[in-house]
Amino acid sequence: MHPFTELLAVATITVLAVISPGPDFAMVMRNSYLHGRRAGLLSALGIALGVQVHVFYTMFGVALLMEHAHGLLGVVKVLGAAYLVWIGIQTLRKRAPAAAAAAADSATAAPALSASAALKMGFLTNALNPKTTLFVVSTYTQVVDAGTPLPVQFGYGLFMSLAHLAWFGLIACCFTTPALRCAMQRRQRLLDRVIGGALLGLGLALGLGNLA
Repeated sequence: MHPFTELLAVATITVLAVISPGPDFAMVMRNSYLHGRRAGLLSALGIALGVQVHVFYTMFGVALLMEHAHGLLGVVKVLGAAYLVWIGIQTLRKRAPAAAAAAADSATAAPALSASAALKMGFLTNALNPKTTLFVVSTYTQVVDAGTPLPVQFGYGLFMSLAHLAWFGLIACCFTTPALRCAMQRRQRLLDRVIGGALLGLGLALGLGNLA
């Protein structure tokens, strides 16, 4: 494949994979409207770092092992599913504050989520996401030529991370604008149910799909 064609293919696949809704989107949205822009941006950074986990094991040939040792990929799927189910349950169990208090404090409330916790949630959501596993492995095995120089291949991995950081950073900024965050916090219980149910459903779907 011509280098420019290869670059264009990697870029297109990456953009489409990043903007498609999934656990990463739900996690950033959740942390942004509940805990503020800082938590959302740190979650986005965690997601970008999580992408590098997939890139590195793919680059070092672990992808070939996973391709033939299906049990290893199954373990990753189970762990990812269990984590999503756990976060979904925690979101569903969260008690929303009174609407008036939420509206009054939406712009000034300090994030209840620590920086390390927000970063870790983003990282684990992506690192244990089989969707990202399949996206990275398939891109490198099906699109990137075996003869492509290693620095270029690592460059593709860096681009994947930066694309995730840019997109989910934008999501964090959008969901923390004062007017939108205030409106969302007024309906926090409903949003908790929707997002918690989505995370729980994604986790169960991944878990059941792995058992099938």
